[in-house]
Amino acid sequence: MSYNRLYTYQPCALRSLLAALALTLAATNVSAQTALASLSSKDQTTGLKTALTQAAQAAVGRLGKTDGFLADPEVRIPLPGKLEKAQRTLKMLGLNKQTDELVTAMNRAAEAAVPEAKVLFISAIKQMSVTDALGILTGGEAAATQYFRATMTDKLAERFLPIVGRETRKVELSERYNEVAGKLSQLGLVDTKDANLDSYVTNKALDGLFLVMAKEEAAIRKDPLGQSSSILKKVFGAIGR
Repeated sequence: MSYNRLYTYQPCALRSLLAALALTLAATNVSAQTALASLSSKDQTTGLKTALTQAAQAAVGRLGKTDGFLADPEVRIPLPGKLEKAQRTLKMLGLNKQTDELVTAMNRAAEAAVPEAKVLFISAIKQMSVTDALGILTGGEAAATQYFRATMTDKLAERFLPIVGRETRKVELSERYNEVAGKLSQLGLVDTKDANLDSYVTNKALDGLFLVMAKEEAAIRKDPLGQSSSILKKVFGAIGR
């Protein structure tokens, strides 16, 4: 086949591939909804709420303890923006101890704040509507986590901020952070939303919490039969068929 003919046929082949993928996704969604239809509404809702409670408790338990953030490279909170890259220079200027203390304080603040999320998550789970529950059940691997991020970020941030502030004030360098970061943000070296230490730590703590929750949720969806709860096996096992 000549280059010209190949070039001519590629768009058609691509359209056919996209159409096939769309049909596959649609069929998968219909299959999941059909499987769920065989279960009672109560089982569906109970199964989801059990899964969400389990994922939230696991995430809070993993992160809301000493070194939950600090010792985990996946969620460890670094200095923001160019400050992280400048950390070596700061150490050369004799600020090694202070920068290490600040990073430790930021992560300790996140670890202290995360346990507050448990009560908020459980309350939100109890109040979740059947419509929301069904949408999450037939959604992607992180559908529930995305739902929580969209509906609970402000409430969680409000609860986290005072705790984060209390913890960060324990280190001397944190007092100068806002001043320095504010100037750097004007130069484009630090994101404006990260120029306030407490806000930065709170946002990073939420990012870490939602990341771990998404992984817990994905694990339940991937291996429902490996879960200890019979209702999880029943509901998520039906979706996986």
